[in-house]
Amino acid sequence: LSSVRSSCSRKATSSKNCCRDSAPLVKKSRVFYGSLEERERERLAKESGGSDAIKAGIEAGNINISSGETLEVEERVSERQQEALAEFERRRRARQITVSTDDAEVKAGLRALGEPITLFGEGPADRRERLRSILSIVGPDALKKSQKDEQKAKRSQDECQQTWYHEGSASLKEARLWLARYSLPRAMRRLEAARQQRDVAEATRTVRQQELHKNLRNLNNFCSQIGDDRPISFCHFSPDSKMLATASWSGLCKLWSVPDCNLIRTLRGHSTNVGAVVFHPKAGISLDQSDVNLASCAADGSVKLWSLDSDEPVADIEGHVQRVSRLAWHPSGRFLGTSCYDSSWRLWDLEAQEEILHQEGHSRGVHDLHFHPDGSLAATGGLDSFGRVWDLRTGRCVVFLEGHLKEIYSVCFSPNGFHLATGSGDHTCKVWELRNRKCLYTVPAHHNLLSAVRFQPTEGHFLLTGAYDNTAKVWSHPGWSPLKTLAGHEGKVMGVDISPDGKLIATASYDRTFKLWLSD
Repeated sequence: LSSVRSSCSRKATSSKNCCRDSAPLVKKSRVFYGSLEERERERLAKESGGSDAIKAGIEAGNINISSGETLEVEERVSERQQEALAEFERRRRARQITVSTDDAEVKAGLRALGEPITLFGEGPADRRERLRSILSIVGPDALKKSQKDEQKAKRSQDECQQTWYHEGSASLKEARLWLARYSLPRAMRRLEAARQQRDVAEATRTVRQQELHKNLRNLNNFCSQIGDDRPISFCHFSPDSKMLATASWSGLCKLWSVPDCNLIRTLRGHSTNVGAVVFHPKAGISLDQSDVNLASCAADGSVKLWSLDSDEPVADIEGHVQRVSRLAWHPSGRFLGTSCYDSSWRLWDLEAQEEILHQEGHSRGVHDLHFHPDGSLAATGGLDSFGRVWDLRTGRCVVFLEGHLKEIYSVCFSPNGFHLATGSGDHTCKVWELRNRKCLYTVPAHHNLLSAVRFQPTEGHFLLTGAYDNTAKVWSHPGWSPLKTLAGHEGKVMGVDISPDGKLIATASYDRTFKLWLSD
């Protein structure tokens, strides 16, 4: 019985202990409403009559209470939140933008947006993601807008390059009709002569060509003359092959007798570099010496007309504001063409004493000009590396010469009427076939820029080129094989010419001399 009681008492005790352990103490939570600073101020206000030690601690600075200064945290937090939201929004837009998988199109898009098309170590996928990221910032319409602007600019550029026409003057219409009446009979005579030449036996033509080539291979320096104290820039034979005109950078033009090279007359009138001096097509043949027999041009834009019996110019042609590099007489002798560095060339009617045509078409300066033997066409070569052939009867550009890599400095028609030679700064001479409007042959002529090209004036059986490598060369036509190298100048060959009778060749050089070459 006692053992039962003791066990019961232990159970009761253990149950009380278990109840005591299972009931945890409740911790009363203290909730504060409002600012702790305000509660502290209220508490201090209530205890204002209390402990002097607290007041002394506050006054001594040992107890600090806020003076009301606050730190604005909410605005900075909101700025960060806005930046994060903007970045999330940008990424969302980027996922919705469709970008081409073609790497070429991606590069074109980057270029259109003004961004580098590739970065160091960047692959096509990275480049695509970069374009997507840029478009998410500037907007997907930015690429379309840039493409539209590019197309608009290209369209406007194409419109600027288109040929346009406007109504000309009555004098220009009369001149075009006159040119048509003049050139058509000459073309008929030229074609008739070509038919007669075609009827000649092949053996006879071959023998003549071999004799000509033999004479050209025997060309030697016949005469060398110091022409001026400055470089000689141009030379031109008179139609009767009895005189040679030279132009110099000193501003002087001189007339020399041929073949003894004696000075006949010095033409004084230009004050700067003379670019060219040319004889009238009928000078010394049917023109009186007091008439206009020569024309010259200079770097200051001046163009002067000369007679053979005076040292002073007969007349001045005014209207050019930039350099006039070359000029040429029309085969009729009525018109004078001038090429100017204002990207145009002009046609002057000397009978009417007026400018009848101011022709544009080149994008840079026009350096040389030459008229077709029939008088129906004019060829121009420019610093834009392109050549153009103009129909004087209609005003249209009938042939566009594209192929040179650098500036064209000389153009010359062949007497056969369908070949045109151009000399360029790319060291080559190109021969163009006008009937099919293509380049017939490219002559790798010299080691420096070509300053002049000339066909044989009678039948065009050979081609003469002069260049800045101090030499002039003779080439067969057709075949374009080198026949003779005319070496002897100590400076650049700046001008060449062939006498109308085909016997003499003249070369003018930067070394202040001109030379005559004759076959032995």
